Amino acid sequence: MKTKSNLLAVFASTAVMTLLFYRQEMGINLFLFELLLLLWLYLSKQLPLETTLQKLLIIGLIVTSAATVLVHSILSYVVHYLLFIVLIGLWSSPLFRMLPLAGLQAFLQFFVAQWLFFKRMVSKKLNGKALSYYLRKAGIFIVPLIMVLIFFSMYRTASPLFDSWFGRTGEWISKAFDYLMQYFDSPILVTIFWSLIFSNFILLHHSNPHLARFEKQLTEDIQRQRKKKLIGFKSTSLKTEHKAALVMLVALNMLILIMNISDVYWVWFKFEWDGQYLKQFVHEGTYLLIFSIMVSIGIVLFYFRGNLNFYKKNGLLKKLSYIWLAQNALLAVSVGIRNYWYIYYYALAYKRIGVILFLLLTLYGLYSVFVKVRKQKTVFYLLRVNFNTLLILLTLSTLVNWDSYISRFNFAHADRSFVHYDFLSDMSYASLPYLDKSLKELHEIEQSQKERFPTVEQYMQSQEFYDHIQERKSDFISIWKRKSLLEWNLPEYRAYRQLIKK
Repeated sequence: MKTKSNLLAVFASTAVMTLLFYRQEMGINLFLFELLLLLWLYLSKQLPLETTLQKLLIIGLIVTSAATVLVHSILSYVVHYLLFIVLIGLWSSPLFRMLPLAGLQAFLQFFVAQWLFFKRMVSKKLNGKALSYYLRKAGIFIVPLIMVLIFFSMYRTASPLFDSWFGRTGEWISKAFDYLMQYFDSPILVTIFWSLIFSNFILLHHSNPHLARFEKQLTEDIQRQRKKKLIGFKSTSLKTEHKAALVMLVALNMLILIMNISDVYWVWFKFEWDGQYLKQFVHEGTYLLIFSIMVSIGIVLFYFRGNLNFYKKNGLLKKLSYIWLAQNALLAVSVGIRNYWYIYYYALAYKRIGVILFLLLTLYGLYSVFVKVRKQKTVFYLLRVNFNTLLILLTLSTLVNWDSYISRFNFAHADRSFVHYDFLSDMSYASLPYLDKSLKELHEIEQSQKERFPTVEQYMQSQEFYDHIQERKSDFISIWKRKSLLEWNLPEYRAYRQLIKK
């Protein structure tokens, strides 16, 4: 009965997806489909709500699904699909605690689900016999026919004489094929095919026992291991390793202290902009931070990987590790201030926003390493909590329409920041109301920009920007008028209403 209900659900899902997405762009149709899916799963008591992680993922799925309509950014769709995939993996193996493994489970399931569908379909009985029986019978005639047609086409191409003999037959076959195809709508067949593929992926679950077994063995707390001494082998003692770790962390703390003092003095309090391009100014700090963070985490994980966690005299080593992590956090703050100056003089861009999100994740990552050392946690703990934090951060970031925010911010600060017309000209349609400036406004901005940024003439000029935006504005209004209700989204609707009023 369960197999039958699963197949009925797959066919129902395929039909609904086809109705909602056939010849439609993404809009409210995605939200409606997932709302119906979640409602059906809830009513049939199949909604995965067994663990806290599943509940949080479903909340994130609902939030990002709403964001695809209310924000309608590429980021909202990417994060939403990512959460959806992870949730399906977690649905198949409810006891997973680490999200990357759930994602891997979902990846494998995508292919396994297609096989499950085929296997269940061919096992269905018709007139007392399995469908596979009729497929084998049909194959007896269809396969030879296909092979004959393939070789017939090859021989016609290779031999002009053969073609002259059977040319009329080839034309008849071609006309017959065209006649049949006129009764089939190719786009709808493609839509049905992919709807079936994704319905199988969503609804036909199969847990990978190897992944589940591997994940079950992972623990969050380090266990002390008693090592047996081997004859002829002399291992490094904990005392020697402890002394080496102390020397290294003292030296590294001194080095990074000098770096932080120079950054605090120069970047925090003594920075003066004299017209230079600040890209390298931010990038060198970011690259240094990435390298320092990776090394710092690697060092801490190496020395606190095993029994050194339980060494009675490791108090000083732990304090040095905390200081080392804190100084890396201070380095992250310095990179944030570099990024602040970059935004102050050169306005907002995707990578500069990305640096902010990266720094937030970095600070939490350092905190999680601190917890790992203090509470004797494993690498599994670090991976689990940091991947969870990454998904939470990405989910929250989907609630902002970054294109519109960047467009408003950059023009609002045109008196002090560089307005990059080339970059802004290709923002999403939802940003057009904030880019639709009069030619007089653009000329005034361009004039003030030339006084502060001598290299501005290398980039798109105000007239070109104005013409490009007017062309995109006209295209967007025409496109929006042709959109159906299923393609509706809030940001473009607002943009359309604002643009037609001008």
